[in-house]
Amino acid sequence: GLTFLLWYLSNRTWSAYESQQPLDAEPAGDPVKPAFSRPGFWYGRRLVARLRAAHTAAGFLTTAAGVTAAAARYDRAATSALFETLGLLMESSLAVAGVVVVWVVCRRGRTETHRDEQLDRAVTAWLPVSSLALLALALVYAAWDRADWVSSGALPGDRSFGFLAFAQGVLIIALAAVARHLRRRAPGERTALCGLGGPAVAMLACALGGVMTGGVAQRVADWVDHGAIHRASFNGPPALLTWQSSVIPALLALLIPVVLFFAVRTWRTARADAPHVMADYPTEQPDTARTRQIARARAMAGLTDHAPLFLGIVSGTSLLLGAAALVGAWWTSQVPEQAADDAATPIAFAADAAQSLGSWCTGFGFLLFVTWGRRAYKDAAARRTVGILWDVGTFWPRAAHPFAPPCYAERAVPDLAWRMNTWTERTGGRLVISGHSQGSVLAAAAVWQLPAATRRRVALLTYGCPVERLYGRWFPAYFGPAPLQALHQEVHCWRNLWRATDPIGGPVLAGDDVDKGPLLDPLAYGRTREHPLPAPILGHSDYQADPAFGRERALLLAELASGVPNQRADQGSSGRSSG
Repeated sequence: GLTFLLWYLSNRTWSAYESQQPLDAEPAGDPVKPAFSRPGFWYGRRLVARLRAAHTAAGFLTTAAGVTAAAARYDRAATSALFETLGLLMESSLAVAGVVVVWVVCRRGRTETHRDEQLDRAVTAWLPVSSLALLALALVYAAWDRADWVSSGALPGDRSFGFLAFAQGVLIIALAAVARHLRRRAPGERTALCGLGGPAVAMLACALGGVMTGGVAQRVADWVDHGAIHRASFNGPPALLTWQSSVIPALLALLIPVVLFFAVRTWRTARADAPHVMADYPTEQPDTARTRQIARARAMAGLTDHAPLFLGIVSGTSLLLGAAALVGAWWTSQVPEQAADDAATPIAFAADAAQSLGSWCTGFGFLLFVTWGRRAYKDAAARRTVGILWDVGTFWPRAAHPFAPPCYAERAVPDLAWRMNTWTERTGGRLVISGHSQGSVLAAAAVWQLPAATRRRVALLTYGCPVERLYGRWFPAYFGPAPLQALHQEVHCWRNLWRATDPIGGPVLAGDDVDKGPLLDPLAYGRTREHPLPAPILGHSDYQADPAFGRERALLLAELASGVPNQRADQGSSGRSSG
């Protein structure tokens, strides 16, 4: 049922996002050009359709394999040749179908150099239907009456969990090796985690899936049998899930010193920055509380630059604890059942305590997740934070998994590019594209999709822009110095406003005339005639309230309007504000 629901949601979002035709730009024949300028970058219609069919089939086949495994194992030990033959046929059919699914996934990748209008209808239509038919046959085969069959032992899949965890660890280590190799070939000064950002995020994804699965399985098992499940119970959840829930307290204990380190570092940075605050307000009378408030805001904004280090520590710790859980699960499988049932030893008591605490931590984390989601509906600050994280996480195309949240940029970027191109062609006018936060990323991606002649008629005004500070460090191939410099040269002009108190936005091109900042924040240190009330620290919001915004916009419009008759200043301004 869950697989079918995910297929339905993926199909709905695919028709609304990936199926929107991008602008008819010139073919990207030059491989040096940024990937965003390729005509097929924001058109994953064919690939996502194939992935949706393959992953739906994989879900059905996994369920069928779980149903078939126990029955086929019993039939091989029984005396019925008919059931043994049926079990062999079912297992062979599932194996062949699994190979077909893997082939469908690996057969075709992204097509960015041109817009691919085709659909593999034989794959998208028949693969899920065939896998569903195999699932129905597996249910009939396993449910057939076997009078002398009595359930015993553990459920099938215990070794499968261990194999999956081991395979994930091997893949992550391989990703790290490839990332280091690419880093040596093209070193970048500001790449997150020295190029290991991708493997670190993959490790966190695997760890989160493992601990959530382990914690939920352990918690449910405890509720079902009223707490009788312990670390080596052969009738409980798979041993690896139990061990994964056990390492959660150890992970939290290791993270506490890391959090304290960053807290102390931020406090020391704010204290050292206090003299520089007064240098920005030379005519004001010093106020210790006000100075500390501004310095603290600047120091807190700087935590964004230390986020890769924190992520690297968490990922490395998760990798080590995951390996320990895998070894512990293997050790548990080697312990005799009599010794496993002996819960009187101190080691067994500590293991039980860690498992119980880990399962409760998982439940508490789930409650925090739900509470934060409810808070986002009522609190503007929480909603802004969730919105920023959601926008960043759903910006990139679904090139890996069709059940991921839909890529809204595959709808927003073509819409914005079409509107810019058709408006300039119809009116002969020029445009100032104003983008804040994630809107500035969308604006840059949309301008890259325009024909070269149209780009020269566009000016960019970005503020609170994470293009270099976040995207450039995590995705240097797309937002590195070279692509951003090329974009600056291809548009008519570009201005970027940023503040030292902004935890998200920052400069985009060092040593160039693009960046204007850091802007003064707050606008006034104390009460003035222009600011009779204490000026708030704006941080990432309300850039339009700064006088510098109006000045830069007027300069851009004046520069664009030179030589263009009857061009209204307010006609060519559009933008998107995110967060």
